[in-house]
Amino acid sequence: MLTVLVVGSGGREHAVARKLRLNPSVGMIYALPGNAGMALDPACAPVERVGIPATDLDSIVEFARTRLVDFAVVTPDDPLCLGLVDTLESAGVAAFGPTKAAARIEGSKSFAKELMRRAGIPTAGYRVFDEVEDALAFVRQSPMPVWIKADGLALGKGVVGARTVGEAEEAARAAMLDGKFGSAGLRVVIEEDLRGVEASLLLFTDGERYRIMPAAMDHKRAFDGDRGPNTGGMGAIAPHPLVTPDLLSRIEREIIIPTLAAMREEGCPFKGCLFIGLMLTGDGPKVIEYNCRFGDPEAQAALALLESDLLDIMLSVRNGTLDSADVRFSGGAACCVVAASGGYPGAYRKGLPIQPKDIFLLTTQRRDVTIDYAGVSRPADGSAGLVTSGGRVLGVTAAAPTLAEASRRAYGALGEISFEGMRFRADIGAKALQLAGEEVMDG
Repeated sequence: MLTVLVVGSGGREHAVARKLRLNPSVGMIYALPGNAGMALDPACAPVERVGIPATDLDSIVEFARTRLVDFAVVTPDDPLCLGLVDTLESAGVAAFGPTKAAARIEGSKSFAKELMRRAGIPTAGYRVFDEVEDALAFVRQSPMPVWIKADGLALGKGVVGARTVGEAEEAARAAMLDGKFGSAGLRVVIEEDLRGVEASLLLFTDGERYRIMPAAMDHKRAFDGDRGPNTGGMGAIAPHPLVTPDLLSRIEREIIIPTLAAMREEGCPFKGCLFIGLMLTGDGPKVIEYNCRFGDPEAQAALALLESDLLDIMLSVRNGTLDSADVRFSGGAACCVVAASGGYPGAYRKGLPIQPKDIFLLTTQRRDVTIDYAGVSRPADGSAGLVTSGGRVLGVTAAAPTLAEASRRAYGALGEISFEGMRFRADIGAKALQLAGEEVMDG
């Protein structure tokens, strides 16, 4: 039996662990640091949480060696960009995920933009700045709106859309002078605004070959109708109605193949899950950003449609044999809706009891629905159940033959869950249903 380590603590990691459990050769799964919901989910059992931070590379490697871990799956951006995969592999532990050098495609926006420029990959016009006065001079003569982006990792919060010169100046000063994003914002990338419909594309790649997952539509804004501040993601659906086979072929020719080739030419082939954030514009698909790992909650939607074995796919990615792997997705649709704490992405209360206490009975009764936990912990008094401990508390994902039915099932299950102040968007999938059948660009 294989001992598997899953690094991370969110809903994405919960979904990954559940899929890995379906492989009959998997014995113990260690979740590091995991969350209390994963440990209670019978679909993951046996899973043991390990109280080591995902960024404590030395302790992770020591644990993996001590517990004779056969395979480690690293999904969060921070440990990937710090080089956890390199460190594990050097210690003799096989791992899924890109090397530190390849993870720069997310860890440095300037690296990614320069890569795209050299490879001729379509993206927004941009400039890179290390001096705040140069950045301010640039925005004063630029058409608005623009996007001010911290070069490094900033917990998903390092991107500011500025509608006016004043807002752009404020964003540049906050990043470069006030340290709003720490060292990640000392260098900024300023981009032109792209208009169109966003799409998220995830793919498995062993550096040479690739297999594409169903394109997803994320919902970043906090409130219905795409209003309010950006969040880590309030829900996602897959597949994306506008990513047709013809458009996907174009994306492969113009973006995927050149990106993988450019990474090989850099001497850092990308092996793992590559996330490509796209804007479907009137001029064609353009890259907004790359991530070096599964998106959250896009992964929950995509993995709900995966019919083949996730562990086998991940092993083939690590071993460079993806060409012979079985990678199949159902022809249906999936909808993931996130339940968040009141006030998120701002300040919110913690320690609020989640009802029902035995919440996984819902998934027993609704076999087409999964619940992926993120910001939860056990009650301080040792009583049964779970309490809130984060902004995004949990996600409910449903798969069905159609998106309309998947949405209905997800919201139906979510209606049976509650905690004080719980809020969620009521329109996850509504835009996709509205767009279905409409042509907004020439594929």
